[in-house]
Amino acid sequence: MNTSIYPCIWFNHNAGEAATFYCKLFSHSRIIRTTPMVVTFELEGVKFMGLNGGDQFRPTPALSYFVYCENDHAKIERLYEQLKEGGNVLMPLGKYNWSEKYAWIEDKFGVSWQLDIEQINHPQKIVPAFLFVNEKRNDVKKAVDLYTSVFENSTVLLSFPETGIPTFVQLKLNNYLFNLMSGGDMHHAFDFTEGNSIVIECDTQGQIDHYWHELTKDGTESMCGWLRDPFGSSWQIIPAILGQLMSDPEKAQKVMAAVLKMKKLDIVQLQQAAIC
Repeated sequence: MNTSIYPCIWFNHNAGEAATFYCKLFSHSRIIRTTPMVVTFELEGVKFMGLNGGDQFRPTPALSYFVYCENDHAKIERLYEQLKEGGNVLMPLGKYNWSEKYAWIEDKFGVSWQLDIEQINHPQKIVPAFLFVNEKRNDVKKAVDLYTSVFENSTVLLSFPETGIPTFVQLKLNNYLFNLMSGGDMHHAFDFTEGNSIVIECDTQGQIDHYWHELTKDGTESMCGWLRDPFGSSWQIIPAILGQLMSDPEKAQKVMAAVLKMKKLDIVQLQQAAIC
């Protein structure tokens, strides 16, 4: 499974608590690494990052996590009961036109989960789902065209309906699955925020330059490797060696000081900061 692409969730200084909660809830899960700023963990074998960012941003249902429960009714009911505790039920567990058993919950940390009883023919059982709402509701096709042009080894696995404006698309980008959905004609009181972002780890500066250039076209550059694409979705383009550079507490302070001065991250400058 691709581990160079993964979601980052912005927490209000409780990323460790959230990661522990999720790892107890989902199978094949573990906490990989904990620092004062970030917690990396796996759920169902899918990598996540939790960021202790404070209260500046919070997740919204514009980016949720689709959990395919593989016809395991006990699993979907258990997840539903535990995720809704202290949270909000956006769509109760039940039968819908698109699924025999489905629910949409915002948990006590503000993170949104879509639970589906259906099977998925892929090792990745948790899939980030972008929801395009309000004036962006017809932008699913534009987003598919952009993302498949930017990422290598990209494939559209499912598009519904087959003709006309798509309302649901599942695609594979570098062997990592995403769902793209339209919010339809209903008005939604939320949109994409930095509360959810997608991290791309890059081995070379050329890869960083490529993703940065392509995703910021008609988008917005931000600081510290963050950007917003033309649809407002947040991405972090980072060197794969960043974790290694930050592993030494003394070097970490110097590297972080360099990161804070940059928009697009520069691998050579970060390496130089680590040895100064």
